[in-house]
Amino acid sequence: MRQILSKVGDEYTCPVAIINRDGKILLGLRNYTADKWKDISVWTCPGGRCDPGETIEETLRREVLEETGINDLNIIEFLGEVPGAKEGDNVYLFHCSTEQECRLMEPEKFSEWKWIKPEEAPDNYVNKDSLELILKSNK
Repeated sequence: MRQILSKVGDEYTCPVAIINRDGKILLGLRNYTADKWKDISVWTCPGGRCDPGETIEETLRREVLEETGINDLNIIEFLGEVPGAKEGDNVYLFHCSTEQECRLMEPEKFSEWKWIKPEEAPDNYVNKDSLELILKSNK
């Protein structure tokens, strides 16, 4: 896992934190606009694209902090890599934990954050491949 976390990503590298607590994962309702991708609202886990020169771990910690206010992220395990919802993206999923509660840090991007059982994820979850991997790893 250390080798993956220390890898420098690019604009197509998207690490995502699957933050698990009491059998539930943290999901946010992300509101995209046509200028960013397409006009759509989808549920997603915290994460995002690497900035130039940034490692996957640095990106993961930065994105989680920016989106949720969580700064005590414990990265437990690398779950795998799946294609992103946006063509060309590579999503790296990490099982994580935290003792902190999340906050709505970017209301212009997210409507809310919720703890949801993976098997009860809404139909409009952003990436079916990543959800499948989450469900497999949660058993």
